[in-house]
Amino acid sequence: MSGSEIGLLVVVVLAIGVLLLAIFSPRRFVRGFMRPLLGLLYRKQVIGLEHLPRDRGYVICSNHVSWIDGILLLWMLPKNVRFIVDGANFNTRIGSYLGKAFDTILMYSGPKSIGRALKTAREGLNHGEVIGIFPEGTITRTGQLQAFKPGVQKILKGTDAAIMPVWLEGMWGSIFSFSGGKFFFKRPTQLRRTITLYIGEPLPADAPLELVRSNVQSLGSRAAMEHRHRYPTLARRVIRVWRKKGSQIQCADSMGTEVSGRDLLIRVLALRRVLRREILGRDESTVAVLLPPSVAGVATNVALAMDRRVTVNLNYTVSSSVMNHCINDAGVQHVLTSEKFLSKLDLKLDAAVVLLESLRDKITAWDKAVAFIQGVLLPAVVLDRVLGLHKVNEDDLLTIIFTSGSTGMPKGVMLTQANISHNVDAVSRTVRLGYDDVVLGILPFFHSFGYSVTLWSVMTLGPTGVYHFNPLDARQIGKLVAKYKATVFLGTPTFLRGYLRRVEPEHFASLDVVVVGAEKMPADLFDAFEQRFGIRPVEGYGTTELSPLVSVNIPPTRSSAKYQVDRIEGSVGRPFPGVAVRIVSPEDGTEQMTGQNGMLLVTGPNVMKGYVNQESLTRKVVQDGWYVTGDIAHVDDQGFLFITGRLSRFSKIGGEMVPHGRVEEEIAKVYANCHQDAETIEADDDNSVADRPMVCVTAVPDVKKGERLIVLHLATSKTYDEVRTELVAAGLPNLFIPSQDSFLQVEEIPLLGTGKLDIKGAQMVAKAHFGDA
Repeated sequence: MSGSEIGLLVVVVLAIGVLLLAIFSPRRFVRGFMRPLLGLLYRKQVIGLEHLPRDRGYVICSNHVSWIDGILLLWMLPKNVRFIVDGANFNTRIGSYLGKAFDTILMYSGPKSIGRALKTAREGLNHGEVIGIFPEGTITRTGQLQAFKPGVQKILKGTDAAIMPVWLEGMWGSIFSFSGGKFFFKRPTQLRRTITLYIGEPLPADAPLELVRSNVQSLGSRAAMEHRHRYPTLARRVIRVWRKKGSQIQCADSMGTEVSGRDLLIRVLALRRVLRREILGRDESTVAVLLPPSVAGVATNVALAMDRRVTVNLNYTVSSSVMNHCINDAGVQHVLTSEKFLSKLDLKLDAAVVLLESLRDKITAWDKAVAFIQGVLLPAVVLDRVLGLHKVNEDDLLTIIFTSGSTGMPKGVMLTQANISHNVDAVSRTVRLGYDDVVLGILPFFHSFGYSVTLWSVMTLGPTGVYHFNPLDARQIGKLVAKYKATVFLGTPTFLRGYLRRVEPEHFASLDVVVVGAEKMPADLFDAFEQRFGIRPVEGYGTTELSPLVSVNIPPTRSSAKYQVDRIEGSVGRPFPGVAVRIVSPEDGTEQMTGQNGMLLVTGPNVMKGYVNQESLTRKVVQDGWYVTGDIAHVDDQGFLFITGRLSRFSKIGGEMVPHGRVEEEIAKVYANCHQDAETIEADDDNSVADRPMVCVTAVPDVKKGERLIVLHLATSKTYDEVRTELVAAGLPNLFIPSQDSFLQVEEIPLLGTGKLDIKGAQMVAKAHFGDA
């Protein structure tokens, strides 16, 4: 035979061999084809293989992010996994072939088919096989972990198999995930993705479903923390977004300043140059900013970030002594502010004050020319290196934000690049801010919500930011929304209540999303706001130490889930992607089950680096990576978080925990029905008491019962006995009802500058009047 004939024969034999392999051993055929293909497309890493049982069957319980999760798990795990899947998805010839190749268990609608699938799975487990299931039942649309369906418990009934929680990390953003709001038809964002499989420790067959979900969620949080280097450096991202915005308005404020993305970038680069040359020392790492939400506030914060400085936005609602405490604690040498703003504050600061107006004359023509070249002409990757942004590490500090001081002297919370960048990513996935949005920013940048969302999320995700310095100035806020056609508003319930009376419905006509936080949203305010403005607010939850975002209900107009519950009113939503929550008993630390109240713990890449100069306090509140929030909460069977109150706002009376918030809520309802009519209140008074809380419940020590509830309240026509009678009618237990001599009328309820209750201030008022009973 000639060489060509021999070659042809070899090809024919190989073809026949491949065909026979495909017919008689489809699993080997498919694996032989898929393994090299997947190896070419993805890098894989498996963590926790040692946890897989060798002497019994087990069920793989995985999160579900993409269409090819099952294929990836088959590729990454050492044994074949028999997945239980919806048979309707395997009705094609190729689907049927692949299903048979891997002994897939097909389950169709109807009790008989479901029963057969469960029986087959149990038999497989009893024979030492591996069964795979995606307990969410569907692919996540946001990266958040959905509710687990009870199928896994039915599969395990009557077996001694183990439950293996696993987390597949790295597929969000791929063309097979729902990132970008759609499946498929997306350009790949990475040439070769790294896929990491985290395998948790085995759980017994009778483990509660919520415990299985909690373990999967914790693995997801671990994955997010270990891959936090993937979160983009915010200053680098700003450069690209502002350039893309070009001549479109990027930033505006109520003082009449409007600036495009391109011009803002040039101004920020010029400001950075003059600050480096004229003001800031080379080794001066931390710089304070004393400015309201405004174009100047945005520009100053971004300029410092581009210079790799740590910013401290100072709370301008506190006294000089408290502000100087923050300045000294953070090691601040210079405070950047404006003459116009500083003149309104009676402050004496322990640092050199730099007025931004004084820097204008110091910006030379050369500074402007260089800033133009950098901002417009240099490629972004080159500009990154010129500014040194390529040296920024994910664990480098970005800011120090001081707590509100509602329970004591403010503490400096150190937040890293990854902390804030994670928050930005979370907002992008859930609320889906984009270039078509206009966000109204009224929260100050010394507030973590204002800093992370209305500053960095807005500046790096593409929306236009419109800012106003006074969140109580309802009329001006209404005009700004109408002028710029704002689509997104972020605030607090206290602020929303003020807008009900002073903002015309047509001014808020463009609003598409209203998210509130910082305090519990009263049930009646949802209806009142929707009735007046045609949009229903949603609640979220966070705290400064968590950068601050933890969870959110998805706004109705931003929901991309037709068959997934993504908001429950009264809750604060599901945790953001990468964030895990755990509810534990305050007494012994045991994990609580569905619906049981306990201490809320949170972990994820949003957990702070620590408190400034307070290592012992940091160790106390961050335990094994979990932040102890101090909030009492529970999680429902859908995975939604409900905040009951703060532990510090509970009183132990006669051995029972009494929640101040619950008592406060019921008294507020009583007072709301009899409070002064709007006609007796000046309609033009934008700081009317009608918009402020009418009631605050606090406590003082009591010798007999441990503590005694105290009610601070505004003027009311109700007698205290009438109030107590209505509390009984509302179903409050006797221990929850304050005594007749425990009410104190005050001119106003103590509030912080952010609109939150001043808990420490309320306690001081109560103790000053009642003493230690």
